[in-house]
Amino acid sequence: MSNALTIFRREFSAYFNSPIAYIFIIVFLILNCGLFMTPFFLQGNADMRDFFGNLPLFLIFFIPAVSMRLWAEDKSNGTFELLMTLPMKSSEVMFGKYFAAMAFYCIALLGTLPIPLMLMMLGNPDLGAIFGGYIGAILLGGLYMSVGIFTSGLLKDQITAFILGMLACFALFLIGIPAVSATIDGWFSGFGSFLQNAFGLMPHYQSLQRGVLDISDLLYFVTLTGAFLVMNTYWLEGRKY
Repeated sequence: MSNALTIFRREFSAYFNSPIAYIFIIVFLILNCGLFMTPFFLQGNADMRDFFGNLPLFLIFFIPAVSMRLWAEDKSNGTFELLMTLPMKSSEVMFGKYFAAMAFYCIALLGTLPIPLMLMMLGNPDLGAIFGGYIGAILLGGLYMSVGIFTSGLLKDQITAFILGMLACFALFLIGIPAVSATIDGWFSGFGSFLQNAFGLMPHYQSLQRGVLDISDLLYFVTLTGAFLVMNTYWLEGRKY
């Protein structure tokens, strides 16, 4: 654990060694809060359904932008080989980088807490739905981040890693939409429904967004996130030899 913590500190501090991290957080807060506040003042509903409903699409762009540097930067700077020769497990290096990126994302998410505080002052929001929405936002970000760190490991160029990570996250989002699933079923009978049930994230995320903490939804995010992290670890082990 000490090795993973060392990597975590290195990666987490690297985010704030340049103004890019602060720009990312400011853009994240302005866009998400702005997209929420406009319908809030028009409709006057004391809930955060619109806020959490926008996250799956918005994070498709934000998370790959955060994760694209995790391995690609080390490759372009020539420090990847040094990391692989250090006396630590590949999984420790990977987890240190992954949790550093997740900590950065959670800091950006914490910046939205004034929204539920404002809702509690102005009305009587469903706190269970808000709590479930934040749990869903963390799990969704964790899944997208695992996809991002995996794609970053495959490539040397950060921009290419960003594009590939964005496309992979968009695919998980897209196959969870009923209309897309029905279209695929029209081409290949039953295949679209299989993809939606097995890999589509929207049905699972929408349950959490409503405040329903179902074990199947939690297992979906944890299992798929773990699968991408395991694949990243095996990729690292293969690069050692």
